[in-house]
Amino acid sequence: MTPDDDKLIADDVRTLHRLGYAQELARCLGAFSNFAISLSIICILAGGVTSFHVAFCSVGGAAIGLGWPIVALFALIVAAAMGQIASAFPTAGGLYHWASILGGRGWGWFTAWFNLAGLVTVLAAINMGTLEFANRAFFDSAEPTLLLKLTLILTMAASQALVNHVGIRVTARLTDFSGYLIFVVALALTIALLVYAPNWDWSRLVTFTNYGGLPVDESVWPTAPTPWLFVLGFLLPAYTITGFDASAHAAEETVGADRRVPRGIVGAVLVSGLAGWVMLCAFVLAIPNLDEAATSGPDVFYAHVIAILPLALQKILCVGILGAQYLCGLATVTSASRMAFAFARDGGLPGSAWLRHVSPTSRTPVYAIWAAALAAVLFTVYTPVYETIAVVCTIFLYISYALPIGLGCLAHGRSWTRMGPWQLGVWYRPFALISILGCAGLIALGFQPPNEIAIYVVGFMTLALIVMWTLFARHRFAGPPHGVLSQHRLDEIHAAEDVVHQSPISE
Repeated sequence: MTPDDDKLIADDVRTLHRLGYAQELARCLGAFSNFAISLSIICILAGGVTSFHVAFCSVGGAAIGLGWPIVALFALIVAAAMGQIASAFPTAGGLYHWASILGGRGWGWFTAWFNLAGLVTVLAAINMGTLEFANRAFFDSAEPTLLLKLTLILTMAASQALVNHVGIRVTARLTDFSGYLIFVVALALTIALLVYAPNWDWSRLVTFTNYGGLPVDESVWPTAPTPWLFVLGFLLPAYTITGFDASAHAAEETVGADRRVPRGIVGAVLVSGLAGWVMLCAFVLAIPNLDEAATSGPDVFYAHVIAILPLALQKILCVGILGAQYLCGLATVTSASRMAFAFARDGGLPGSAWLRHVSPTSRTPVYAIWAAALAAVLFTVYTPVYETIAVVCTIFLYISYALPIGLGCLAHGRSWTRMGPWQLGVWYRPFALISILGCAGLIALGFQPPNEIAIYVVGFMTLALIVMWTLFARHRFAGPPHGVLSQHRLDEIHAAEDVVHQSPISE
């Protein structure tokens, strides 16, 4: 720890105290560690591999060559808008605190539940995807029993929780390693596929081929017009490039959080978007026959992409991919537990007295860690279908992204005038508007067949939250402490003072 770090930590603690909280968690993450947490959750070797068929089986290569960069650019805009708010309010609650400060405790309460549900379901999707990847890559797709699936997922979640329980330093070392592992394996996979590709037909990346209704026995997408299928393929990058709010949830453990957290958010999205695009383009170029590949559905990666490689190289790369996917789940437990801890700290969850407890030894929210892992396992029991889990978590997360960004757009320049050191200036409002509209579009896509069950899951949760808020929470939930909300009032006072100071003095 350098003298500069000591000064940054002192500034971070003062900021946290001003927002109404004590420094309970261990503040020891540097810039790379904060970046690596979001990079690990995005993990192009997780969603990019296990959900590749979601895009490819829509319109073929154009879904990757053209569709991926469109959504990656949108995700970068969302990350930038999120980064400005994170710089102003660097707390572990992240989006929950932002919505509370910018819109009031009710908006914060709803945002917290959607964000927490998104993080729990994304953990379920990651671990289910990891299990299915291991099965297809190493066991020739022999279908395990439901009991075996759930046992393995419970084991994975428990081990990820245990590492988080030990302490943030151990977790940070593994997520740092995960960041390097993703780079190395993605680069090695890309190079290997390009070397062994039958030919480099670049036109594939801009060619639209309607694969709706394939495979015939259980289609990825129903038969539909090509433009609509192209848009449905957006769900691959939307699901893959998500979870980057993890850098914000680790704010109270990051040194120099008001600068490093927004850089971590934006940097993770930028790197993942570019690296993922290059890697997935190599997938498309490596496939010997695109039309035959589309008939494989979820097995397209195993049967037509990596199958062109020598067997030994296949297994080595699959081990690396599997390791990255497991560490992706590990980082998600970190993010989900910090969100649960922050919400419970303000009394927003059942059992808040337990969930907000921080171990004096490891300085981690131990009960929140185990609760997040257990909740993900229970959701997997409810819906053990990977694609449905992936869609539901994407919807929940993008709802929680849109709410504070939208509230920030309304408050920007009005009640919210005190910005952090990382800001977009005049670009914030345009970026916020694009974020809101894009999030609404992605949410609508997530409800399309064959994922109609997402309507019932999201609809039921929304209705339940409205009932809970109306009957109980609005009377009992006080929201963030006075320090957080008083910052909002302070900004209003500063805005009023600026108006007075700028007004001409009449004689």
